[in-house]
Amino acid sequence: MARLSNFLFVLSLICILPLYLCQQSYGGKLNPGYYAHSCPQAGEIVRSVVAQAVARETRMAASLMRLHFHDCFVQGCDGSLLLDSSGRIVSEKSSNPNSKSARGFEVVDQIKAQLEKQCPGTVSCADILTLAARDSSVLTGGPSWMVPLGRRDSRSASLSGSNNNIPAPNNTFQTILSKFNRQGLDVTDLVALSGSHTIGFSRCTSFRQRLYNQSGNGRPDMTLEQSFAANLRQRCPRSGGDQNLSVLDIVSAAKFDNSYFKNLIENMGLLNSDQVLFSSNDKSRDLVKKYAEDQGEFFEQFAESMIKMGNISPLTGSSGEIRKDCRKINS
Repeated sequence: MARLSNFLFVLSLICILPLYLCQQSYGGKLNPGYYAHSCPQAGEIVRSVVAQAVARETRMAASLMRLHFHDCFVQGCDGSLLLDSSGRIVSEKSSNPNSKSARGFEVVDQIKAQLEKQCPGTVSCADILTLAARDSSVLTGGPSWMVPLGRRDSRSASLSGSNNNIPAPNNTFQTILSKFNRQGLDVTDLVALSGSHTIGFSRCTSFRQRLYNQSGNGRPDMTLEQSFAANLRQRCPRSGGDQNLSVLDIVSAAKFDNSYFKNLIENMGLLNSDQVLFSSNDKSRDLVKKYAEDQGEFFEQFAESMIKMGNISPLTGSSGEIRKDCRKINS
């Protein structure tokens, strides 16, 4: 009888465990199986639209990742960045970090339109951004991860939050770390998440200071590798050409890998906010070296840090709403 009882107990654990894993909560609020019954096609719809967009323009992968980052650092991961200005809403799209640079909104619109056809009023815009960021990593050769879901959309935006919370290209290391710390992220998250700059481009206006007037004394940043700097000056003159683009990773701008960290060791980080990870702090320097040596370590930490960032102050339960159109709150 005792053996039978033990067998039944073990059997009950075997039956319950898969259900637990499927419904496991991340941070006690979100879980990857949130839409398993209400919209089982959600993940595939997002993946399909993102794949088409990246096939048309590889740069779009970096742009979609950036949208997720810039959304989560303002009011949490709530889709506030997607709102256009209207009525009492002053859009975050006009902030200094986003103006003339945030892009990919049309891709989000396409995803939302398809989701509304399949599962009306079910999948949030905030979750679309989170899924699209993961898929952008995978499509360019980077890591995959289980995306915790169940965020709801905000009914407000914060222009001041966007201007103040998102690190700027010319911030000091300590300022950048402080902005990450305020979101519950540490130096390991900072270095790993900065590794997303292994893909994509940046505008001349974001790194011109390094080329011509790094410290306000009319001299360039002498830590910048000189032949690299000379090439950048051809694309980014002292005046004009603000929107001219240069790759963030000179080695493999379209491939998600660890060459970004190798570039930092060679003093070939494009942005000041990149290079200071190697030049300004012992712990971050050690992490840069580790990820440069071991791509697997970088991928593992990047996935972990992306999940952590995606958990910043989500709206859940009855908070917020599920927008029908990601650009405006429901009337």
